[in-house]
Amino acid sequence: MKIQLNINNTQYQANLKEPIDISIPLKEGMENPNCFYAPLMETSPVIAGDFIGSTRQGGLLNFLNVKLNPHGNGTHTECVGHIAKEIYTINQSLKTFCFPAKLVTLYPQKQENGDRVISKEQFEEVIKAGEVEALVLRTMPNEKDKLSRHYSGTNPPYLHHSGLSYLVDCGIKHLLLDLPSVDREEDEGKLLAHKAFWQYPEQPRTDCTITEMIYVPDNVPDGLYLLNIQIASFEIDASPSKPVLYKLLK
Repeated sequence: MKIQLNINNTQYQANLKEPIDISIPLKEGMENPNCFYAPLMETSPVIAGDFIGSTRQGGLLNFLNVKLNPHGNGTHTECVGHIAKEIYTINQSLKTFCFPAKLVTLYPQKQENGDRVISKEQFEEVIKAGEVEALVLRTMPNEKDKLSRHYSGTNPPYLHHSGLSYLVDCGIKHLLLDLPSVDREEDEGKLLAHKAFWQYPEQPRTDCTITEMIYVPDNVPDGLYLLNIQIASFEIDASPSKPVLYKLLK
């Protein structure tokens, strides 16, 4: 199935039978990515009397409880409710699910203090105002261990808050990246990048989202895509998510 899109007065076509899944599968154990010292995802069967919700344990079917932390256990999409004192939920914030998107690849720059940061100047080189609604950021180096990396206590790369302000000026409403956070792991609670993107608390952008801990394989080229963000309808600030790209062709 193919669909037509008009982006800035240019016609594009996307083949919906050729999805590029950029989420990381969520599974139990140490092989899943993890950050901010979150407990690992766990599942356990419901047990009630003689009923056991696990075929492996002799039950007739699988009927599992799932315990997870969306922010710490893998690919997730969050809204301004992540940092707001007011209640905003991802289910209420994300009401449309398909967007023109641009995939870009950037190499974090090492700072004097040893931090690795994506700067405003780097964003200025790859995205201009009015191009698209969504930006997908692949950082280099792009090792496959991003699929299972444990980030806690490692001071991962992050984005400078001035770069997030620039993306807002460009009209970016949905930002996706392969890092555990747009902010520094330990930033004394400043959350400058989150606040810049959501313009909180001055003018909260309640319909904008950040998706973290994606993985974009090397064989997916930079360029324009149709993005579909799939979430669970959680009435909390974030949900595990499944972002999917479709290549756009003229």
